[in-house]
Order: sequence, then structure tokens, then C-alpha cells
Amino acid sequence: MSRHLADHRAPTKGARARNFWKLEREQGEEGTHPASVALSQRPENRESDDTRVREYLRIDRGLRS
Repeated sequence: MSRHLADHRAPTKGARARNFWKLEREQGEEGTHPASVALSQRPENRESDDTRVREYLRIDRGLRS
């Protein structure tokens, strides 16, 4: 059984993302919260993420130290 004609969604054209980009360009630095700017400019530290995952796996396996 096929869907009704009204049940088919049209493919999106990216208007939502385009509007977000437009707002960001218009508002610039004034519209962003300092905490958001600090988080987006913070360098990625992959080492700590790997360590965290390794520790969670160790705990999950039931190993000590």
C-alpha cells in the first residue's frame, strides 16, 4: 500500500541552515555569548578523550587499576 500524496515530504532546500548562517553574519560577535565563543575556540584535546574512553572500558570489563 502506498502513501497518500499528502504524506510525502518534499526534499529540503537547506533554508533553515541558510537562515542560521544569515543571523550569524548579521549579528557577528555581538550576538554570541562569551561562553559559546570560548567553547568554539577551545583547542581539541583528543588525548583526554582517549584516556576517558580507556578508563570507561577498563571499568566495564571489571578490571582494577
